[in-house]
Amino acid sequence: MRKLVHQFCWIENFFRKHLIGTSPVQQQTQDTIAAIATPPGNGGVGIVRISGPSAAEISKKITHKTAIPRQALFTSFRDEDDSVIDSGILLYFPNPSSYTGEDTIELQGHGGTVVLGMLLKRVLGLGARLANPGEFTERAFLNNKLDLAQAEAVADLIESSTEQSVRSAQKSMQGVFSKQINELVEELTKLRIYVEAAIDFVDEEIDFLSDGVVENKMLELSEKIQSIQKTAQQGRLLRDGMTVVLAGKPNAGKSSLLNALAGHEAAIVTDIAGTTRDILKERIQIDGMPLHIIDTAGLRESENLVEKEGIRRAHEEIKQADKILLLIDSTDPEIDSVIKTLPSGLDITKIYNKIDLLGIEPEITETEHGSQIYLSVKKDIGMQLLTDHLKNSVGFNAETDDVFIARKRHIEALTDGQNSVNNALEQLQNQAGELVAEDLRQAQNSLAEITGTFSSDDLLGRIFSSFCIGK
Repeated sequence: MRKLVHQFCWIENFFRKHLIGTSPVQQQTQDTIAAIATPPGNGGVGIVRISGPSAAEISKKITHKTAIPRQALFTSFRDEDDSVIDSGILLYFPNPSSYTGEDTIELQGHGGTVVLGMLLKRVLGLGARLANPGEFTERAFLNNKLDLAQAEAVADLIESSTEQSVRSAQKSMQGVFSKQINELVEELTKLRIYVEAAIDFVDEEIDFLSDGVVENKMLELSEKIQSIQKTAQQGRLLRDGMTVVLAGKPNAGKSSLLNALAGHEAAIVTDIAGTTRDILKERIQIDGMPLHIIDTAGLRESENLVEKEGIRRAHEEIKQADKILLLIDSTDPEIDSVIKTLPSGLDITKIYNKIDLLGIEPEITETEHGSQIYLSVKKDIGMQLLTDHLKNSVGFNAETDDVFIARKRHIEALTDGQNSVNNALEQLQNQAGELVAEDLRQAQNSLAEITGTFSSDDLLGRIFSSFCIGK
């Protein structure tokens, strides 16, 4: 047994070296990049950011001053003929203690479009090149200043449209999400070591795969992944919002509902059937939950070419929606006729509108075909039932403090990891040790894609190309 333990320790060291995964290769490029880091347009302050080995040298040629690390110097920014372009602050952050992990210079001047363009032109003329979208953050990732989930959270913070999404993006930037993923990957690594050792020592008197340790650990991992998935799903909702399409026959109250949810007159409302002939979109929030509300043309047979095109577009939006609110006039004798025109498999909530005309009380009911809400948009009766239903239908909780921002790819990676662990559990029942090990490897790779410890160049290209220039 002592010999077995000694061999197992050697195997553990070997597999720790080869199974945990390696960090991204540090940035090897020697070029210096630059970009305007403030939004386009006129403002009080504008910043040109420079990162790379020549950053300090370029700033010295522009300011005629030697930058002092982390000290603000007021100076003039000079053109090639020594004329003054602008005056402002010179800041220097030497590597590795900078955002990118490289020598970084910020030239902070006035925020005019032309003056910033002249200053950037001067920087590029001294040997820097224009940065690609997201390249500063990409270099921070490649130089191990941020992992991939944290890097994505930078862009998500900038694009946040609600206070809660800001707080959630900050949690991801601070590494809350990454810490949970790294813990899962570490546990998978240890489990893989155990399984690989069991495979290599099949002749020993102890059957490591049937002693219950592996099965119990995989069940624990499965529960942890499910828990993180639930939180990540809410984080994805905070980032992307839910797309809700308002559908129904003409004059059912779709445009009135859009206006009520938006809080302003976004759509024209008349008694004339077919007033809405195009797609109207509004981005709103309910208790911090972002929603993309889409009003569509009334669904009916029409010979009018413009209205027919609006109805065609309505059906296209319906196919892509997260949820359909099917507006139904409660006084219409053929209230469900429009259902037959919709594709199957959609998440549809029936909204029976104008209940004030029939003296019906507001309520929400659940049937085998989905939810039904009885309300009056015009009289503001039962609207709270609708807003609560929208939040509940996606598991949104405005009081949750531990939500981190998440993206669709994170949800997919967690799902893939969960499926691989479940497959490993099935293979364990068949005593197929090699297949268990392979499924655990797949699970580890799926989860490691979230933080970027295992990722492809194509994935990185897609992620950072969506960033703004200068970040």
